Amino acid sequence: MNLYHSVTLDIKKCKGCTNCIKGCPTEAIRVRNGKAQIMQEKCIDCGECIRICPNQAKFAVTDDIVKLKSYKFKVALPAPSFYAQFKEGTSKEAINAALIACGFDEVYEVPLAAEEVTVAIREYIRENKDRDIRPFISSSCPAVLRLIRVRFPELIRNIVPVKAPVEIAAKRAKEILKKLYRLDNEEVGAFFVSPCPAKVTAVKQPLGTRESYVDGVLSMNKVYAMVLKNLGKGEHRSIFGTSGSMGVIWGRTGGEKEALGVGDRLAVDGIQNCIEVLEEVELGRLADIGYLELQACRGGCIGGVLAPENRFIAGVRLKKLAENLERETGIEESSV
Repeated sequence: MNLYHSVTLDIKKCKGCTNCIKGCPTEAIRVRNGKAQIMQEKCIDCGECIRICPNQAKFAVTDDIVKLKSYKFKVALPAPSFYAQFKEGTSKEAINAALIACGFDEVYEVPLAAEEVTVAIREYIRENKDRDIRPFISSSCPAVLRLIRVRFPELIRNIVPVKAPVEIAAKRAKEILKKLYRLDNEEVGAFFVSPCPAKVTAVKQPLGTRESYVDGVLSMNKVYAMVLKNLGKGEHRSIFGTSGSMGVIWGRTGGEKEALGVGDRLAVDGIQNCIEVLEEVELGRLADIGYLELQACRGGCIGGVLAPENRFIAGVRLKKLAENLERETGIEESSV
């Protein structure tokens, strides 16, 4: 089986310094003949080698914006963390309008799908609370899912079998557009604005399903630059509706945990921290925890290697955005 990976090596830039070997959580890198080599079967596309490489020899392959031209109707799927990249006071509506000015026809906010996924997870936990599985593990971070498959396969049974918010967003967008505009599947292109390479790989070669509902994955860095140029150009009100605080907070560590609002929950970020916690689960030492939210990137998705803003600044912005949305709707983050 051919394996797809977004994380790629530029062998011309590689100096064989071994920094990437030290930082790889799955020991997927070797240096041979003075150049790094990525062992495809062990790579989980977490992007740690991209962060640590001093020569910029590692990079993430994403789709080019020109791919939009292949579809009659183009839908942008911005991640919750995308809304935290812009200065305080920039509304989701303004960002969505700028995405339309960039060439999209519609915007389906992934945080809107995160709200739907939150409800589905709550229901799954309620229906399976008497099973001998503790803790349940979130399925939202694709790097963590691949980490479990590579290093902790016996914990696959702990993963909550609920699709990630981006998949639900793409599915719902296509269902609505096909019905509303009588479009065929191949006419609608759903493009995710991604903060990390693992999400690219999750679309190109998904786990547990034959194919993804997402048609392309765009680098958040590149889309951010395009949106900046188009902020303030026009207005847009999506036919899909807009998300509230419960979906937006999924973009940072602990957001999913807070949105669920049920049982004993633990949120962990950083791939090495995730490994330590999974080792504890493997030894049966976390049976008092009901749910684990594990994020490979420090800070959660706001800390992704494709996110342009500093994760601490983005975290503050996301928190304030969620608070503003909560005040506007009068709905608490932990409620449905």
